[in-house]
Order: sequence, then structure tokens, then C-alpha cells
Amino acid sequence: MSVLRRARTWEISESEGSDADTKPDLKRDENSHIVTVSIDSRGDQSSDHKCKSLPSSTTQSESTSQASALSPPRPGGRGTPSPARKRRTKEAIEADRQAARERKEARERQRAARAREKEERRQEQQRRREAAENLKSLRPENCLKRLTVCVDPALLQQGGSDILLDTLATFEWRFSIESQQLPCSITWTRDLPQQGDDGKGSVEEEQVVLVLDLTDFMDMVISVKKMLDNEGEETGVGSFLSPLLECLNRDAKKVVTLLVTDSQPDYRTDACGVHLPDETLQSRLGMEELHIEEVLVYLQLCKNISLVFLDGWQEVTDHVCAVTKALSKRPFKLLTERAELPFCVDGSWASGVRAERDGSGLIQVWSKQIQQLNRVSPAVASTVTAAYPSPQLLLQAYESLGSEEDRKGLLAGLLVKSGGKERRIGPEISARVYRCFTAQNPQLVLD
Repeated sequence: MSVLRRARTWEISESEGSDADTKPDLKRDENSHIVTVSIDSRGDQSSDHKCKSLPSSTTQSESTSQASALSPPRPGGRGTPSPARKRRTKEAIEADRQAARERKEARERQRAARAREKEERRQEQQRRREAAENLKSLRPENCLKRLTVCVDPALLQQGGSDILLDTLATFEWRFSIESQQLPCSITWTRDLPQQGDDGKGSVEEEQVVLVLDLTDFMDMVISVKKMLDNEGEETGVGSFLSPLLECLNRDAKKVVTLLVTDSQPDYRTDACGVHLPDETLQSRLGMEELHIEEVLVYLQLCKNISLVFLDGWQEVTDHVCAVTKALSKRPFKLLTERAELPFCVDGSWASGVRAERDGSGLIQVWSKQIQQLNRVSPAVASTVTAAYPSPQLLLQAYESLGSEEDRKGLLAGLLVKSGGKERRIGPEISARVYRCFTAQNPQLVLD
């Protein structure tokens, strides 16, 4: 804002009075826009009044100009007009709206993608957790806790069956007394936590153990012999053979083992590898040995029934415990053997090396083959492979020698460097290597 300042009265001479009266000195300060009027001190009141009114008009004009600059333009066209605004078309407005919608949809898609990725990571973690828990449950010690030994009540009538129940209770294994499809049989069931309506279920194992005394087994042998004489007709079979054949016809995957108990421990082994009483069957049945072997071959080859003769219930208990432990290890073995060749892996591993198609790695295989012999160190194997880089060269060296003693001592003089010391392979290892690569007897003991 402009500020009015009183002009200082200057004392001038009379010669300058006329000039001062007629030409007042007007000065404008460029910084403060102040107009200074120099008049004579003898000027009248009207002159003084004019001097005072001039700054007021100046201040009013400046304030008016500032107000007009801040105020919007008037409709009459007075004042400073604002810059002309360009009016947008409907197409431009619709394009902006479409762009806004697309940006919104893009944000929603990104948000949905992030949510989907988060859900996939959560599901992947859940699958890994379930796989780890499943693998942990397949361990034999954990799988054994889910097995249940099911014993038929008819077995409890036999003397000595309490040994089996006491042993199962001592091991803290689960067992149940319930009727089975086959009388006098023992089966196994496995709990499956992830099946069933309530999250749990059970499956029956394929193994079935049928415990018979010698009298019941003789009745079965007679029934089988009659059936074979009638050209395989199963009419009129015995009390134990009939339900056994029905069970095998209903489920061919069942693996049945007959455990025959007898108080007479005098056994022998037949040509089929089956333990038989020496004179019991022939004396009690009045059958020839050829006929008995014919019955056993039919049970083993045609019906896949294994036959084992045991002394008493203690051996029956040991057999049942062995089958239970084998069943507990079965799921983990099936999991590890699921690969096409589980014993052949890619890359280097602890017990072997990989031979490529170009032949690289064969020297390491040759060295590993020699190390399979007892008390043959890697240093000894490296010495042999350095002297004879392939098995064929070693065999040719053996063939070039005339005597057996020279062949056995071919490698005895080779020096082995190990730990900064040198020693010879020696005649013992040399002879074992020779027997390993030239012996024709597969049952020969190398040491």
C-alpha cells in the first residue's frame, strides 16, 4: 500500500519563488510509489489540501487494482478477464471414465492375483506339512502303533495260546479277539487317519495266518488228495479246506500261511524246502511220500499257500511277531521303492559313481569294484587301477603268465603310497583279487 508522506518545506530564495510557485517539484519513489509534492510554505490551504488529497487517490486506485485482480470477472465485461477454459467433449469425458475404470479393474486384478498367490503358497505349505506328517507316520515305529492283531476266538481254546496274548501285551501292541472269515486264523488291520467319514478308517492287510494242529492238517491233506483224484472238483472238501478255498476265490490277493503245530519236534526238510515231520504224516495217513509232496506242491504253487511246521505256541508267537514287524516296515519300503530304479541315482553318491556315455567315470567304477573286496583300501584300489586301467587288461595279464602261483602273486609287488609311506600290496590281497576275477565257482569264499 502507498503511504502518504508530508513534504518537507524547503526554504528557497525569492528568485526561485516564482519557479517554485509555478512548477511544483513532483517526485515518484519507484519502490514505494509515493508522490512528493514540494510547495512553498506560504501556500494557501487549498494547495495544502490538494497535496493531501493526491496520495489518497493514488492509494484508492492501487487498492482498486488489487481488488480487481483478486475478484472474478464481472458479467458486464469490466475488470480483468480470466483465461478462456476449453470445454471438454463427451467423448473425452467418456474416455477418462473408461481409463479410470480400467485402472480400477487393473488394481482389482492385481489384488486378486496377490490373494491367489498367497492362497497358493498357503496350500503349498499345507501340502508340504501333510506330506511331512504322512512320511513321519509311515516310519516303522509309528506304523506299528496303528496295526491291530486280530485273533480268532477259536484259537483261545488251544493250549498255549495265552503265550501269544501275553507277548502282544508285553510289547504294547494292539490286538483284538474277534471272529474271522477263516476259523483259527490271525489277521492284521491298519488304521488310515485320512479316510472314513470321521477322518479315520482301517484296511485289512493281505497276510493271513492259519494255525492248525496236526490232526486238522491231516484232514486237509486228505481233502486235497481226494480233490486232486477227482480232477480238481471241490465237492466234499474238508472243514478247513472249504472256507480256505472260498476265501482265496473271493480275494486272490490274500497271502495265506499255514502254521502246523505238533508236540513232536522231529522234523526234516523235503526237496521243496518245507519242514515236514519225519514219519508222522506217512504213519498216520498211510500215504506215500510222493502223494504227500503232490499235495504240498498243489497248496504252494496252485493256491499260493505257504506251509510251516512249528514246535508249539512259542514258535507260533515268534512267527506272528515277525509278520507284524514286517507289516510295519512295508509302507515305508513301498514308498522308497516307488522310483523306477531306486538303487541307481544321478550324480555321485556314497557307494558308487556314475559312468557317462563317453566313457568318463569308468576308471572310478573299476576302482570301486576292487574296493568291494574285504580289507581293500582306496589306496590299494588306485594302485591296481593305475597299473591295469581296465579289468580286461588285468585278465590279459593273468593269461600271459604260465603258472598258478605267478598269477596269484601278480599284484603282490605293486607299491601303495598312503600317508607318506610306501608298502606293497602283498600276496594275500593279490590272491583274493585273482580268485575274484578268475574263479568259476559262484559259492567260492574269497578269504
